Amino acid sequence: MTDAAPQPIQLANYSAPAYLIDEVHLTFQLHPTRTRVTSHIRFRPNPETLDRRFFLHGENLTSISTSIGGQPVIPREVPGGIEVDAPDAAFTWLAEVEISPQTNTALEGLYMSNGMYCTQCEAEGFRKITYYPDRPDVMAPFTVRVRSDQPVNLSNGNFMGHVGLGMGDEHKYECDWHDPWPKPAYLFALVAGDLVSHDDSFATMSGRDVSLRIWVRPGDEGKCAYAMDALKRSMKWDEEVYGREYDLDVFQIVAVDDFNMGAMENKGLNIFNSRYVLASPETATDRDYELIEGIIAHEYFHNWTGNRITCRDWFQLCLKEGLTVFRDQQFSGDQRSHAVKRIKDVLQLRAHQFREDDGPLAHPVRPESYVEINNFYTATVYEKGAEVIGMLKTLVGDKGYAKALDLYFDRHDGDAATIEDWLKVFEDATGRNLKRFKRWYQEAGTPRLNVKESFRDGTYKLTFKQETPPTPGQPQKQPRVIPIAVGLLNPNGDEVQPTTVLEMTKRQQSFKFEGLAAKPVPSLLRGFSAPVILNRKTDPETHAFLLAHDTDPFNKWEAGRALARDVLTRMVTDQSPPSPMLLDALHRVALDDTLDPAFRALVLHLPSEDNLAQTLHDGGITPDPLAIHSARDAMRDAMAMHMATDLPGLYQAMAVPGPYTPDAKAAGNRALRQAALSLISRTDGGEAGATQFAGADNMTEQLGAVGCLLDIGKGKPEAAAFYAQWSGERLVIDKWFAMQVVHAAPSSAVEITDRLTRHADFDWKNPNRFRSVLGALAMNAAGFHQASGTGYRLLADWLIRLDPLNPQTAARMSSAFETWRRYDPGRQALIRTQLQRIAATPELSRDTTEMVTRILGG
Repeated sequence: MTDAAPQPIQLANYSAPAYLIDEVHLTFQLHPTRTRVTSHIRFRPNPETLDRRFFLHGENLTSISTSIGGQPVIPREVPGGIEVDAPDAAFTWLAEVEISPQTNTALEGLYMSNGMYCTQCEAEGFRKITYYPDRPDVMAPFTVRVRSDQPVNLSNGNFMGHVGLGMGDEHKYECDWHDPWPKPAYLFALVAGDLVSHDDSFATMSGRDVSLRIWVRPGDEGKCAYAMDALKRSMKWDEEVYGREYDLDVFQIVAVDDFNMGAMENKGLNIFNSRYVLASPETATDRDYELIEGIIAHEYFHNWTGNRITCRDWFQLCLKEGLTVFRDQQFSGDQRSHAVKRIKDVLQLRAHQFREDDGPLAHPVRPESYVEINNFYTATVYEKGAEVIGMLKTLVGDKGYAKALDLYFDRHDGDAATIEDWLKVFEDATGRNLKRFKRWYQEAGTPRLNVKESFRDGTYKLTFKQETPPTPGQPQKQPRVIPIAVGLLNPNGDEVQPTTVLEMTKRQQSFKFEGLAAKPVPSLLRGFSAPVILNRKTDPETHAFLLAHDTDPFNKWEAGRALARDVLTRMVTDQSPPSPMLLDALHRVALDDTLDPAFRALVLHLPSEDNLAQTLHDGGITPDPLAIHSARDAMRDAMAMHMATDLPGLYQAMAVPGPYTPDAKAAGNRALRQAALSLISRTDGGEAGATQFAGADNMTEQLGAVGCLLDIGKGKPEAAAFYAQWSGERLVIDKWFAMQVVHAAPSSAVEITDRLTRHADFDWKNPNRFRSVLGALAMNAAGFHQASGTGYRLLADWLIRLDPLNPQTAARMSSAFETWRRYDPGRQALIRTQLQRIAATPELSRDTTEMVTRILGG
């Protein structure tokens, strides 16, 4: 049963649960359409509240029987679940329900994926399994018995026993699991299927041996080694850096093909989208390996920041996700390159979170209300939440941060905590007052930081003024605490002021640097010390100077990025030619062997079309997607011509000898080699790309070669050969679908997308496959934003079709329309028509209804 007209849930209306739980015993008798779930739950009144309303969530459940203390009871159906008259004392609740995993296409609760039973309970999926107070502040230890006809049956915690039931029983196997650590229902997991495991072990810092298992479908066991290695490195790193030791006898990962998210941190039994587990040199790119490493770490780190300490309610989601993202970013930086990792993180932040903050979907890191919590698994909660923690660490220092985290773990282990709890440990550990800093959690929007400077008698003064534009529901903004990392360079390029952090607390504030012989060149916001937009009038010569001389790797890259962005916007607005200054600067970076190849590759990568559209919009100019595409294309042609004599040598120099390895050094070389190839292909008619494709022994170079060829209007034979070679590899075929759309010319992107949706291998019910085609269209900005509106209409058609089956994926992909107001009136009208058509669809899910309503501005 669901609420036909759900009302927004408000943070201000939080109330403690009426009853707490001491223990949960669940028995599953698995069947594709008639799974029986029996629950024995020991409840007791919550002494912290006088409320005695006994309410249990439940959706799409067929009730067989319910009782309290052995006496049958008849529940009252209410919106979202059931109510029962319950005693004001401890009691045992017994319920038996029936569910149908096979017909559960929403992929929430218990469902089936290619014959495998699996669960996804975050955020509110457990209510589709049995009646339960499905909220994160109700925590209990679970004991689970699974009876099925599958040879492998898994659940949370430690393995307690396994027996065969004989051929005469419908269920051939029975397995018991016990998780002694209290957890909320969203961390429950169950998997049953014909699986094989890749096994290893880990010795903890206290000397315990932990069994490690990665479960996959038969045939995939040879693609688990890197994921296992990443897991062991994550466990070791968490012990060494945060002092956190794993707390069960076994840690297990299961790879699932049909999964709405990337992965899920269920206690002791992580369930992963298979694309973030399975990897071999032949089938996975360097980027795949990097993502596997980061996501494995992220989900493992949740064992403490999310599981042992969870969030009191879903408004506190950023408490577990922001902190864990920050931790996985630290880990990846330690494993690879902090400079390169920081640049990639900021690219991600600007591409997704800044865009979110600037539009109708803007919301605080800790939202004040929601209709469907699944719509708030956002870049704001995750990536901006991590940035807030990074700023906090900058302000209190490394020692203060470590002291506060130790206190957090000691004080709140076993708790369902809040942002107030989190900030309080920092105040207690460091003595700082964080009342103003808390605004980062409370207010939406990206602050604009305007800068003025003056120099007189050896004193250099920087004056900053902050302002945050209005966002939905928050027209007025208060000044925030902003850590601004600054360095100063003299006119010769020497650093005269090493990095120092200025703490801005007012709407306008000045800082002075004395004793300087000449007016310095400032390097502002080093390391991207705060998630703000820096507005400072800077000429191209200064950008080029900082690109050449800045000692801060992030700001060195940022200078090149700013120079490229300025040139490209002038090419769009004034039809200016490509800048020789930019071409010379990029050429120097490309050939500078003192710089990390991965860094050089990032510098050579121009700002995206979406980033340029936002830049123009911020400057009061209506962006033309086709003009932006043409300018970016012309700049890449100019780069290819300008560097033509040196690119072949660079391409050869970056070749990695010997067998493929996914380490950071080899991956960095391949990244720069690929950047060179993409430019060479513009002058040699695709000869080098075709040669690389024919000889590639790894997916990074094979896929990269096809992409370069498609970019110049060639590559059809190679794309066909790619499909023929990899038609049996589902994750590789996702890449095949996506590359054809992403690299399509704007005039043909919609037609190619439409054709691919009719391909025999397009399983639109699989989230990975759906995203590989329709999500790729949204990434091809000029193609998606064709003036005819055909791209808008095609995406809307498919979202309407997907919504009844998988509302979560449909709702998330509707965000492709979120920037509609920055375009011209014609495109706005076309997008508005499609959004209104989606909104008017009969029985549209609350997930998609909320998203579309917010995008429209309702």
